[in-house]
Amino acid sequence: MSWRARVGRRLGSRGAAFWYFVGPFLAGLVMFTYVPVAWSAFLSFFDARNTVTPAAEDFVGFANFASMLTDANFLRSLWTFTLFAAIIVPVTFAASLGLALAVNRVRVARAFFRSVFFLPFACSYVLASLVWKMSIFTGVHYGLVNTVLGWFGVGPIAWLNGNDPPWFWLVIATLRLWIQCGFYMILFIAALQQIPEHLYEAAYVDGAKPGRQTFWHITLPGLRATSVAVLMLVLIQAYQAFDEFWNLLPNSGNVPYGRTPLVYLFHTSLGTVQDLGRGSAGALILALLIALVTLFQGKVLGFGKPEGR
Repeated sequence: MSWRARVGRRLGSRGAAFWYFVGPFLAGLVMFTYVPVAWSAFLSFFDARNTVTPAAEDFVGFANFASMLTDANFLRSLWTFTLFAAIIVPVTFAASLGLALAVNRVRVARAFFRSVFFLPFACSYVLASLVWKMSIFTGVHYGLVNTVLGWFGVGPIAWLNGNDPPWFWLVIATLRLWIQCGFYMILFIAALQQIPEHLYEAAYVDGAKPGRQTFWHITLPGLRATSVAVLMLVLIQAYQAFDEFWNLLPNSGNVPYGRTPLVYLFHTSLGTVQDLGRGSAGALILALLIALVTLFQGKVLGFGKPEGR
């Protein structure tokens, strides 16, 4: 067999075709994800200030981890996440499920409504933050929300100044809901279409009324796996909140409960001090916390278990 035939046979094999498609993606994943993560883990054991290549004598062991775990500002940022997650996780779940139930019942232009609610997911958080800040929730009389409130005799509200009451939570929550609800709505719609129709027919024959009874005893149990996945994804995304806090609250460090873990780590690593060692240690602590909470949530909610168990 000639060399050309051997090369052609090798190029035509399934294994080679697999690596032709996966290879570029895998190379990018290793270069831009795994290598930075590994280097960040390496920096977390060094006194790496204003440098990404610390010397051997800068090795400090677990001192950066101990410093972050006793840092009041870092711990306060974790409480900020807890408050943010307590608001956004249940509201996102209920809103996306409600949209899915409503759109799934539409008989006319169903694809149109799916697209309309899903399109915000393609919008960046930075762009949405600017729209929310400069148009909808502007803290002056010509903002959209303040204009509507003015029709009812309510004066203009400074939404993003961090005073009591903390109106900025309403701004941040509505922004995130607008962006992510459409994505989770699509997941719920896909799950709704997998529930056998004969279950509803049998329930109607047995005297169950359409609405609350069928929802609690047929629809919701049929959505268990998707519901658990949605709750886990929303919680993980809440941990990674950064763009809306950074763009809506430029003085987030001075706003009560306005600094998330990623915002604080950004200030630590790329602020005036540029302490990359402590920032890397905090990032690893946050990653470990996300993994533990996700595993615990999956265990409690039964993620991966077969239906009916």
